[in-house]
Amino acid sequence: MENRKALEHEDGIVWTEDIERFDYVRQSVELSAGTRRRPVQWRGTGRRVGYAVLRPDAPSGDVPGNFVRRVFWVKEYDRSEQPNGTYRHSAPSEAVDPRTVAPGVWGKLTERAWGAPLPEA
Repeated sequence: MENRKALEHEDGIVWTEDIERFDYVRQSVELSAGTRRRPVQWRGTGRRVGYAVLRPDAPSGDVPGNFVRRVFWVKEYDRSEQPNGTYRHSAPSEAVDPRTVAPGVWGKLTERAWGAPLPEA
């Protein structure tokens, strides 16, 4: 689900792995990151493969010292890990093509990310 607050103060995207190996990554919003620019701690399942960094003057979120930031991650059964698995010709609801991600731009689901032509809306 898009969270416009997450995009307002983005300054860059840091990929910790080569995005060329991913048809899709999962995109989430961390509401309580304790830093603007250092790596976002990942407490979820799977592994973090990227995160957004904020401008140095980005304000805190609702709680002082906490910042709203995007995180990109994969699970052990995603297509990058199991090409013939569950998501061979589909993708999870939070999937985006990492090539469509940029600072201040919400990632998009593409045919590459879906693994087949996109279903009709």
